[in-house]
Amino acid sequence: MNRFLRDGIMAGTCLISLSAAGSSLQQDSLGIPEPPLTWKEHWFEHAQLMHRTFYNQSIAVYYDPETADAITWPNSMLTQVWDYTQKIYGVFGDGRLYVLLHTDKYAGGHPATYFDQSHDNRNVIDVGHIGDWESSTGWNLDASVHEIGHIVEGAARGVHRSPAFPLWHDSKWMEIYQYDVYHSLGWEAEANRWLQMQLQQTDDFPRAGTQWFKNWFYPIYTKYGEAKVLGNFFTVLAANFPRNGNAYTRDMNWGEFIHFWSGAAGVNLKQQATLAFGWPDEWEAQFKKAQQDFPGVKYKGR
Repeated sequence: MNRFLRDGIMAGTCLISLSAAGSSLQQDSLGIPEPPLTWKEHWFEHAQLMHRTFYNQSIAVYYDPETADAITWPNSMLTQVWDYTQKIYGVFGDGRLYVLLHTDKYAGGHPATYFDQSHDNRNVIDVGHIGDWESSTGWNLDASVHEIGHIVEGAARGVHRSPAFPLWHDSKWMEIYQYDVYHSLGWEAEANRWLQMQLQQTDDFPRAGTQWFKNWFYPIYTKYGEAKVLGNFFTVLAANFPRNGNAYTRDMNWGEFIHFWSGAAGVNLKQQATLAFGWPDEWEAQFKKAQQDFPGVKYKGR
């Protein structure tokens, strides 16, 4: 939700070792290290001693002292979200998500991935609410799933960074990611609530009045395979975009963006892009160059 940097999920590369009570090396019955009973935050202004309230093979949930342990909806709901996410976008590190929730502090949220030393190389969503976590819908759910979506764009298919982040900014990818999660998990009330919100959303990038969800992501999603096309984008990206080992080396331009999404959909999306964003001459040149530079990205109508 904030502090998401295009050069990596988290700012800084803090080398502080894990500060946690309990044995983080003890193997649990699920075959991966048991999450520590407590975890001392050591990033940004965060310095809370978080205590574990729940864990399973998929997630570990930690609350600060102000968050009531009786709040249990994240245990099941975020397990479902994370399991579905890894089904579509691949396994992230050891496969576990760490959920850190705060009450009446740190308004907003941030993510980290297993690539990030700043958060002890764990997949993390760290969310603060000026309010309470009683409700399992609305902002509480949306903010949590939003941060998981950042983990996806920053580490899907085992590659670090998000080359498209400078183009779609903080929230545009999350809008379709979250809709797919709610829809695919059968949470139709949440999916419909989210759909109606996003169909009304407008932005001033790349031009004033742009409706990313309505005119770009949602048509692609509904026409070209729903979750399949979303997962395909990261598959095509990992297979073709410049990288050094397990990290992308640069951001993508608009022509490359349209080229790679066309590869994900299997059809030329220039017409859809023109409707959604316009089509400056610069993009035409970039698009043609992308087709030359990345011949492995294939689709109809090239």
